[in-house]
Amino acid sequence: MNTGYFEYAAPANEPVLNYAPGSAERAALKKQLAAFKAEVADIPMYIGGKEIRTGKTVDLRPPHEIKHKLGHFHMGEASHVKSAIAAALAAREKWANMEWEQRAGIFLRAAELLATKYRYHINAATMLGQSKNPYQAEIDSACELIDFLRYNVHFLSEIYRQQPASAPGIHNRTEYRPLEGFVLAVTPFNFTAIAGNLPTSAAMCGNVVVWKPANTQVFAANTIMKVLIEAGLPDGVINLVYAGGPLIGEICFADPHFAGIHFTGSTGVFQTMWKTIGENISKYKSYPRIVGETGGKDFVLVHKSADVAIAVTALARGAFEYQGQKCSAASRAYIPSNLAEEIKSKLVAELKTMKMGTTEDFSNFINAVIDERSFDKIATYIDNAKKDPTVKIIAGGNYSKTEGYFIEPTVIEATDPKYVTMCEEIFGPVLTIHTYDAEKFEEIMVTVDTTSEYALTGAIIAQDRYAVELATKKLVNSAGNFYINDKPTGAVVGQQPFGGARASGTNDKAGSMLNLYRWLSARSIKETFVPATDYKYPFLKEA
Repeated sequence: MNTGYFEYAAPANEPVLNYAPGSAERAALKKQLAAFKAEVADIPMYIGGKEIRTGKTVDLRPPHEIKHKLGHFHMGEASHVKSAIAAALAAREKWANMEWEQRAGIFLRAAELLATKYRYHINAATMLGQSKNPYQAEIDSACELIDFLRYNVHFLSEIYRQQPASAPGIHNRTEYRPLEGFVLAVTPFNFTAIAGNLPTSAAMCGNVVVWKPANTQVFAANTIMKVLIEAGLPDGVINLVYAGGPLIGEICFADPHFAGIHFTGSTGVFQTMWKTIGENISKYKSYPRIVGETGGKDFVLVHKSADVAIAVTALARGAFEYQGQKCSAASRAYIPSNLAEEIKSKLVAELKTMKMGTTEDFSNFINAVIDERSFDKIATYIDNAKKDPTVKIIAGGNYSKTEGYFIEPTVIEATDPKYVTMCEEIFGPVLTIHTYDAEKFEEIMVTVDTTSEYALTGAIIAQDRYAVELATKKLVNSAGNFYINDKPTGAVVGQQPFGGARASGTNDKAGSMLNLYRWLSARSIKETFVPATDYKYPFLKEA
């Protein structure tokens, strides 16, 4: 029985370790990398608290070292997806009825385990499985995931405290129930933090979850699941299954207990999901919640008043950190004619200093793209640019998949602001720049706004505050996360809630209360202390 109101104060963001030479964290991370590479992991599914091995295995290999086998995972079939749904529904009532402070304790413990005992496990798993350098892994799989867990507990406690007013003689209250059914979480390869947040944010609200991660993220997803189990997550609350996306969708979206989807991935897949859910709407016990963050064609707009060093750094980091495989990565840039030559020459010089290679060599800024399919797609864009007389490759343009899926940071210069690589999402280390007349700032903003179907992130680089204000207003619908004098990547939980609109998703802002509201169903309760005993109102009386 509760005897108090439980408050979870806003946490501080998890400090980022720097992994400098001679540091304790550098030695610990290298040790864990070696340990993972010295064994062959046998990764099961987790359904109803049981480890499920089917014998139908898929190899896991580092994208930067494709000859090395990290391990394998056991692929599921339709029966496993159905078992995961059944296990989730069996766990639902007990989990939904668990006192809030007990649920909160599980996820806060998971955050502490990730910050301490498993920090190097989750970072090393991300580095090897997803080809991230130490810094990119640290800010993602350690810090951001820890922040999601801690901040979501705080945000949810604040939501639970929100109560309606009561008039004399009555008392009103609102309770926040989980959804009636199960939530499907479909998570991407590029951020371990997203892979951890999508299932746990829904579960934290009392929901039960079927979780399908990207195959190329399974190595780190397995560590997340182990941490949640050690933190005390009850059996069946989150069920981790590996099966084809279409198969999982076919089964989950046909189930009457399907209550919502938490998704990060491609626009096309999300739109297909939405269509299927709509076609099945009459089957469901309630209207499912559809929450998704999809793609981006993110821009950097440089004004004629910009500081060149700021612009170059924003482009170099924004476009090429994690090989451009961020939904928020800068992939199109508009630079003014008065600064164009200086920006281009300094950017090209910066790229020449970037080393590329394996993640185990901490001096490498650039690593591999995620898999062969992605490599081939990106290489095709580069090859087409090489053959097109209307564009010029001013940096990079080389690639090789002999040892791993390596693509040089590539900069394409396009005279046509509607050239294909200015418009289509590439999801790789390719930046396309267009030089505009420095005196036609307002005109180029129209181009920025109308070029892409996406509206995820964008940045304005300018010293002129009137230009900053104008861009902020004119590009109000062009980006859900807008940056002033910074790169358009690196949103921090609790500081810059993340999400975009248009074709970029439902803009439900992961890392804020807004996202958690989607996994709750409110019930309003009114109690009248002295109820009426006669239907007649005073107006009915005769004068």
